[in-house]
Amino acid sequence: MPTSRQPSATPAGRVDAIVVGASAGGVDALSLLLPTLPADFRPALLVVVHLPRDRPSLLVDVFSPRCALPVHEAGDKQSIQPGTLYFAPPDYHLLVDRDAHGPSLALSLDAPVHFSRPAIDVLFESAADVYGARLGGILLTGANADGAQGLQAVRRAGGVTLVQTPSTARASTMPSAALAAGPVDFVLPLEQMPAVLRAWGNGGAI
Repeated sequence: MPTSRQPSATPAGRVDAIVVGASAGGVDALSLLLPTLPADFRPALLVVVHLPRDRPSLLVDVFSPRCALPVHEAGDKQSIQPGTLYFAPPDYHLLVDRDAHGPSLALSLDAPVHFSRPAIDVLFESAADVYGARLGGILLTGANADGAQGLQAVRRAGGVTLVQTPSTARASTMPSAALAAGPVDFVLPLEQMPAVLRAWGNGGAI
């Protein structure tokens, strides 16, 4: 059976980046989570939301006025800055790469994964390769299994993982698939997540 740590448990060291995945109900879930983060929040946040591939994303317009952090649509070859929120653009996979200056973003037109482009698994697996133990992974509400394997990749790399309690999600399929795939560190409702995220950014001190 998958296991989880208690909410008071913390990672051994500071988290430099957090990857977040959501699908059905994700915009509402993120609207409750992201505005709680303070302006001095240090980790970068990289977010994939399943969106229609044939329409522009409005996520930057929606979240910029609500968040204390700078909010951007991710661009290819863009350096990842601390304390900055990046949303994957429609119809591109978002990946983490590393160049001479450090971690950077990459966009890909590779085939959809779980019928989705951007796909959560693609972001999580690439970020785990680059950040290793200094990565946090969060999987929220959604109606398919995208992200379950990616979250396990984060954990295998030494990162810390968090899944929304399925019973509190608008669509429970995605968090339930994540719990079925293997152990995770935290299973929490949205309202308990901000304290854990702040702990990740503060070297584990709640």
